[in-house]
Amino acid sequence: MPRDTSQLEHQQGATSVALSYDATSSVSESVGSEEKNSQQPESDTPKAKRYALCVEYAGAAYRGWQTQKEKDVPSIQETVEQALSKIANEPIKVICAGRTDACVSGTYQIIHFDTSAQRPDRAWVMGTNTKLPDDIAIRWAKCVDDSFHARFSALERRYRYLIYSAPVKPGLLSRGVTWTHKQLNMSRMQAAADHLIGEHDFTSYRAIGCQAKSPVREVRSMDIYRAGELIVIDVRANAFLHHMIRNFAGVLMKIGAGEAEPVWAREVLEARDRTQGGVTAPPYGLYFVDVKYPEHYELPKSELGPYFLMQNG
Repeated sequence: MPRDTSQLEHQQGATSVALSYDATSSVSESVGSEEKNSQQPESDTPKAKRYALCVEYAGAAYRGWQTQKEKDVPSIQETVEQALSKIANEPIKVICAGRTDACVSGTYQIIHFDTSAQRPDRAWVMGTNTKLPDDIAIRWAKCVDDSFHARFSALERRYRYLIYSAPVKPGLLSRGVTWTHKQLNMSRMQAAADHLIGEHDFTSYRAIGCQAKSPVREVRSMDIYRAGELIVIDVRANAFLHHMIRNFAGVLMKIGAGEAEPVWAREVLEARDRTQGGVTAPPYGLYFVDVKYPEHYELPKSELGPYFLMQNG
């Protein structure tokens, strides 16, 4: 959907800077071109630089992060690449920290790309945002060295799953939280979550079609707490499997509703059989909120969204 133009007035300058940068450079470079040509080959081009960007998005309208093979199927990746390509005046392909599923949102998705286009950081942020729909935004941009890789340099990822437990469905954030009419006991859910912390074979908690070579992951923490009217499942791990957190949520919600005992979470884990894991919880309410990288890259810290949470632990 197009942006309300009243929201874009303060961003137009950045777009103009980005789109005119090549033209300005070309004019300045044309002065004394004969002298330059005598000093260096015509084939010399600006060295490609690598940029890291933070992307925030509401995933409800998209078939996940990854560009799809089918035409006219919206994805976050394709939408972001198209916007960046317009600012760069050249095709841009990006790599992300972690691919999210259909309808899953992100507040701190980190991407990187290489480009020979010379742009100020402000143009990569404000300029690109003028080319994006309302439900996707670039939060910051930073030039990084070639050793940085959005996926392989990541040390840890973090997700939050938001549950609205109430007798009546919500009208607001209906695709931003998961609603259940059942009353959930958070103490029971935390007791169950404790069984899942550590390095384990999470075969029972990944999608049957998961393509990861190994089902072993290290869950470093899983905290269940209330933030206003929402129950939050806050999970940190070195990496995640396909549907892993949604399968956690499905088991924890069943235990929280009193339909199984907390030890069932461990029994499912030890079964190493996805069919023993129960229902996969909906994608609504799942947010990719943080990625940790080595300190020497000096990337801006995550604010641990989504920002409407009353608790920002």
